[in-house]
Amino acid sequence: MALEVVLATHNQHKVAEFQRIIGERIAGVTVLAYDGPSPVEDGTSFAENALIKARAAAAHTGRIALADDSGLCVDIMGGAPGIFSARWAGMLAADEPNVRLLLDQLADVKRPDRGAAFHCSIALVVPDGAVPGLAAQESVAEGRWPGSLAYEPRGSHGFGYDPIFEPEGYEVTAAELLPAQKNEISHRARAFEALIPELGRVASGAA
Repeated sequence: MALEVVLATHNQHKVAEFQRIIGERIAGVTVLAYDGPSPVEDGTSFAENALIKARAAAAHTGRIALADDSGLCVDIMGGAPGIFSARWAGMLAADEPNVRLLLDQLADVKRPDRGAAFHCSIALVVPDGAVPGLAAQESVAEGRWPGSLAYEPRGSHGFGYDPIFEPEGYEVTAAELLPAQKNEISHRARAFEALIPELGRVASGAA
């Protein structure tokens, strides 16, 4: 039996990215888009917010739920924007205003003091009754993608802060990588690799 999981996000870029990442690693797992209500993300860490979203999606749909919370943490800013990455320029801000504000704030900061890392927490919530014989459970996996910040956006792939993030060991931004390249090394890929054993066990229980 194929395993269907709902991804707790209304961001279609993330849905597509998770579908690619999971499809490349685990056979028989289908990621479904979520169209339910969004919970208040009032956690103080990526892990807490990921669990809040996954729990809400599992409760709303009755399905196994995945959720990620991720963001950019800049060294010289003490880890900011961090959990506020998606709304750095305001609650309704889009990617471009967020990126432009961050670049303006770092305008006088030169290399090598532009270090940063993408962080990702992925939560897996299995509600009661979702898999016969499998008890309700929760788990969280973490991923970190180190790098530094460019001075101006480059590249047309990706989203969010990808156009200004240069992964460690690369001379291009994340937005200049092809999606398949990014999916191999990104913070989400690294967090998902840590989650594979648990998700695989759940998939085996659903077989």
